Amino acid sequence: MKIEDMHFKLKDSRDAIIRSPRAEDVQGTLDYLVKSSGETEFLLRYPEECAKFTPEGEKELFENWEKSDCETMLLCEVDGVVVGTSMVTWSNNIKTGHRARIAIGLLKDYWNLGIGTKFFEEMIKIAKGNPRITQMELEFMEGNSRARALYEKMGFRITGVALNAIRLKSGKFLNEYLMIKEL
Repeated sequence: MKIEDMHFKLKDSRDAIIRSPRAEDVQGTLDYLVKSSGETEFLLRYPEECAKFTPEGEKELFENWEKSDCETMLLCEVDGVVVGTSMVTWSNNIKTGHRARIAIGLLKDYWNLGIGTKFFEEMIKIAKGNPRITQMELEFMEGNSRARALYEKMGFRITGVALNAIRLKSGKFLNEYLMIKEL
């Protein structure tokens, strides 16, 4: 699914755009994946795990998202750099088609500038645009209080916990929390 470009000002007055990815974004997105994975342990990948992502694979993924009627990727660009991505997906199945799953990530230098809120506003708009969707779902890792605060601000509430769902390189286990926003 392709979205219309959304231009906005960051809290520091720079221009930003949230839009669907394009072929020319492949390398910038790959660079973003590696960099963001090394900036926090709250993403589900480490930088070395990004080696499996190829330019050809990303291009194909972008094309598939654009054609899809039940998933989309959004990216945020600032000064020509991909600084964040988010995704909304749902199924066309009768039993689970009412649930939209979402994910979001931002480079650390772009935290607290309003991008996360804008991503959520757009993801909520997409979900509300489908009359079958009645709830949005996401997960976050134990200790990620910044993300939790954003999610709660956007109307999500904790509804469950997966104990020891995440294992860090150090061997430390973290719980993962499920949050839901009813539409």
